[in-house]
Amino acid sequence: MLQEDFNIPDEIIVGKLHCLFTRTAKKWYYKMRIDHGKHDWSWWKSEVITKWANNSWRFQIENAFESAIFNSEKDKPLTWFFKQKDRLSALQPDMSDTMIHMKILRKCGGDIEHAIKSRCVEPCSTEEYIIAMEDIITRTRIGKTWTKLPMESKMVPKISRGQKT
Repeated sequence: MLQEDFNIPDEIIVGKLHCLFTRTAKKWYYKMRIDHGKHDWSWWKSEVITKWANNSWRFQIENAFESAIFNSEKDKPLTWFFKQKDRLSALQPDMSDTMIHMKILRKCGGDIEHAIKSRCVEPCSTEEYIIAMEDIITRTRIGKTWTKLPMESKMVPKISRGQKT
């Protein structure tokens, strides 16, 4: 993407790989660099795909997407929405944005999904969906759990030991 969109040379992309990888991937990168030496971006891209894009990885991403249900009290709409979009894009890169948006909205729950679809007229961009979602979460009680307040009539005043009733 960087090479195609911004015409960034291979040397710069490959030079940034050590910053992009973390933990296990960074160790793997350093080992590969020592074992195989300096290579261009296309070689590294194929090695990353060979190493990390396997059935186990795919299974983890699918499970993460399936188990991610939006909770307006815990999740921030922007972070949650983009995380789900990244997961779906990684699993099915050829999926249209409209299909991605519909799958993500189904993970929000009925009331929030309906409110977002009512505010956004197709076709909408990702940003428009997120803005609508944030607006709904901050301005309404849709998606929030109901907490019962203690009733005053049920509260019994404390009586000290010396007082008579």
